[in-house]
Amino acid sequence: MGTNSFYDQLIQAISMPFLTFFGNQSDSFGEKRIYWIYLLSSLLLAFCIYFYEKRKESFGKYIFNKKVWLSKSACIDYIYIFFNSFVKVFLLSIIFRWAPYFVFYLEDFLVMHFGYSQLTFNIWWASFFFLIAFTLVEDFFSFLIHWLFHKIPILWQFHKVHHSATVMNPITQYRIHPVELLFNNISYLIALGLVQGIFSWIYFSHKEDVTYISTNVFTILFFFSGANLRHSHVKLRYFSFLENFFISPFQHQIHHSNDPKHFNKNLGSKFALWDILFGTLVKSHEAKYIKFGIGTKENKDFDTFFKTLWKPFFKMFKTNKE
Repeated sequence: MGTNSFYDQLIQAISMPFLTFFGNQSDSFGEKRIYWIYLLSSLLLAFCIYFYEKRKESFGKYIFNKKVWLSKSACIDYIYIFFNSFVKVFLLSIIFRWAPYFVFYLEDFLVMHFGYSQLTFNIWWASFFFLIAFTLVEDFFSFLIHWLFHKIPILWQFHKVHHSATVMNPITQYRIHPVELLFNNISYLIALGLVQGIFSWIYFSHKEDVTYISTNVFTILFFFSGANLRHSHVKLRYFSFLENFFISPFQHQIHHSNDPKHFNKNLGSKFALWDILFGTLVKSHEAKYIKFGIGTKENKDFDTFFKTLWKPFFKMFKTNKE
């Protein structure tokens, strides 16, 4: 790696968290959850909850509670968003370089075994179907990898890092152990590769004319509907019937509850469908008071940034021996 290349990657890693907030000209509109517009929309929704609950303290104290934002747990979140930026730039970028090959070989496999597709669609319909297919497939893969990290003891040791947050804020989204981050990104690339590969095969004869929608409107709606409140103390619930279709912010907070009856529940990202199929859905009205974390004793194993990095490996080997 050349000096200039290393320097460029270093600058990219340092600037990544800031670009996540302010946006990057090379990105499509609003691809990052903590983009300032989505934070603003979440703030407006939080004000509605504040008004609805008739809280006595000022809105500023309600949202910017020092016990939340300046806690030891929150400080670990802040370190992780910068630390994982280096992981993404210096390690995960290598994986992303191989993504186009997966699409190419999948398309080649389909042509070899099924011949060239004879299906024809309007170009706009092609983009629309791609958007629907990718949204569903990506969300299912997200659910599946999350389910595996909860069900497989070795993987759970790494996922505990995320659940060890005793208070939550939007940056808690980035409190992910590098091992889990690796799995999440591979899962995303497989989902994207599968859909792109199949659609490239379907539209092989005129794929140069097809421009798939680069910005997922479902993701934008998800971000606008309070996605940043999923990791927060603001209890934004959806109407009960809607929570059969979409995971509300409070449903995700239930997922972070340290109450055993809430363990392994509400594993979905956007859609509730997968939780219904796996029998893991808990709706907002089924929980009143919740406390975040994985229990007082275990939380002590993850109360510093360095502990969150090395403890999962220690616990993983201990789990293997058992």
